[in-house]
Amino acid sequence: LSGISGESAEGLLLASLCGGLCLANGGLGAVHGLAGPLGGMVEAPHGAICAALLAPVMEANLNVLAGRAPEHPAHARYRQIAEIVTGKQGVDASQGVTWVCELCHVLEVPRLSRWGLSEDEIPSLVQKAKAASSMRGNPVQLSESELINVAKKAL
Repeated sequence: LSGISGESAEGLLLASLCGGLCLANGGLGAVHGLAGPLGGMVEAPHGAICAALLAPVMEANLNVLAGRAPEHPAHARYRQIAEIVTGKQGVDASQGVTWVCELCHVLEVPRLSRWGLSEDEIPSLVQKAKAASSMRGNPVQLSESELINVAKKAL
């Protein structure tokens, strides 16, 4: 919190705590399922890892939902997310992914390779992630190859 003091720092810390409590009690998913083990493999801020993984995980989930579970309620939630972030009604869920990609670009979110992850380490990451309890909170089960693809897209 360098450069932030007083009420600003207190507000930021409280917001971070509340966000963590919400996530921990709301069920996590593949982003955190991958981010947990990855945090033990590279020296990177947890939030930066999650940000780099968010769009690829959203895209993978949408692809699985479309192919294997088109009536799953998560599909409607992804559409709602897209409507909220774009400010437009009736947009396709994929527009939410596009918006997150653009935001990450504008914010200059580093790719996972910036933190030292190499393509050779992805299979090990995926094996660890598959065993993570956070994966149970993902709306759909992602296969090993789908998780590998997610990690490669975040490189």
